[in-house]
Amino acid sequence: MNIREILVRRSLRALIEVLMSQDQVRSFVLSQVERALYKEAQETGMKWSLRQVQQDRLDCASALLHGLDRLMKRGFISKKCLRSVLEGFLGNVFLNEDSQKALDKLGFDPPSFITISPTGKCNLKCIGCYASDAALKGGQLSFEVFDRICREKRELFGSHFTVISGGEPFLWRDGEWDLLKLAARHPQDVFMVYTNGTLLDDKLVARIAEVGNVSPCISVEGFEAETDGRRGQGVFQKILEAMENLRKYGVIFGISATATRDNWELITSEKFVDFYYYDQGALYCWIFQYMPIGRGQTFDLVVPPEARVEMLKRMWRLVRERQVFMVDFWNSGTASLGCIAAGRGTGYFYINWDGDIMPCVFTPYAAANINELYAKGENLIAALNTPLFRRIREWQNDYGYEAPPHKTGNWLCPCSIRDHFDEFARAVRECGGRPINEEASQAIADPIYYEKMVEYGKLMQELTAEMWREQYLEQEQDLPLTLSRERERVAAG
Repeated sequence: MNIREILVRRSLRALIEVLMSQDQVRSFVLSQVERALYKEAQETGMKWSLRQVQQDRLDCASALLHGLDRLMKRGFISKKCLRSVLEGFLGNVFLNEDSQKALDKLGFDPPSFITISPTGKCNLKCIGCYASDAALKGGQLSFEVFDRICREKRELFGSHFTVISGGEPFLWRDGEWDLLKLAARHPQDVFMVYTNGTLLDDKLVARIAEVGNVSPCISVEGFEAETDGRRGQGVFQKILEAMENLRKYGVIFGISATATRDNWELITSEKFVDFYYYDQGALYCWIFQYMPIGRGQTFDLVVPPEARVEMLKRMWRLVRERQVFMVDFWNSGTASLGCIAAGRGTGYFYINWDGDIMPCVFTPYAAANINELYAKGENLIAALNTPLFRRIREWQNDYGYEAPPHKTGNWLCPCSIRDHFDEFARAVRECGGRPINEEASQAIADPIYYEKMVEYGKLMQELTAEMWREQYLEQEQDLPLTLSRERERVAAG
């Protein structure tokens, strides 16, 4: 019996009650879930993916379970919020039968989620923001379009997970509707909201706790000097106040961090983990390495390839030794089975405030526009069928997603834009990808930009080739997957 069958056969509500009960009981149940995950992966997952890839994926899941247990022990998550999120996440995301129905109906594996930026408006003006100067233009999605996207992704793709970005999402308004009213309209879904955190006052957080299916993900750059240096004076203190409010109401939250040449060591340090995970109560962290695509784009802020390799090592050590859920959208390519852009199965695509549909948040080249598709009587499936999306998925499949394990491309360099810009630029030109702003127009036509991006990818391939070969391709496939606690016991002698 696999982990899905175990959870289905037991009452979901009974399981949630156990998770909210005494610490010792909850820890035991979570450890049994963890063991079941590893057992299932050992028996089935090894047939279709490399052993170390499976180990990486399971170590991330294990870290999330340990983080949940840790925060419950400290009283940082309320029973009401835990119930709401678990019923939504376990019941509608993990135990999701709708995705299988969508697969049977569509004939292909649909994306697991969509990232939506309903507004470009923002109350900050951060250096190097990928959204460029959208706040000055004030674009936003209408309620009708925003609501329809959320409904269609569930009905067409069986997707119950939605990522909200911006701009600042909590500034979105359309008549009587705001973000929390829209989330309440879709109670069977879970919404993760990237936010700068400055608007999360007591009143707003109380509403988030009441809605129950929203988890804020607050942007930080390190500590006070780094955060205020990029985001503005006083922002860090407002973030701390926001986190205090979230703990007060027991709302599950996480953090996101933009890694640059200047702060990559800090955000992969022990003191960063101690402060945000253990002191402030974050459950998860998403790391976005600075991409030279937005406001004031510059290669001076890019994490150098040599430093990125060290980041990779430090991040996985933190995941495995400190049991924290930390995912880097470039260095965690093994955990995501490579690039997840362009609506790949288990992946996603992006829709911004103007309705532009892009393969990824960090690829400012539109394949279509949702407002135009809806006006023509089309739906979200039309976005998946655009030439640009199809071309990128073909590259993903050839690079490893649908290849036999021993022919998997180097997923330590997974990104179609950062690590393989020559392929990406060709796809944009040949498939009619439309630049969404002046910066994107300049970048795709600039030979110097092209050369720098391609050179970066080649150097990353050279620096990680031996690691990929030794730790992934040449790893014995019949070696057993190991639980984190078993590794700890071995290390302790």
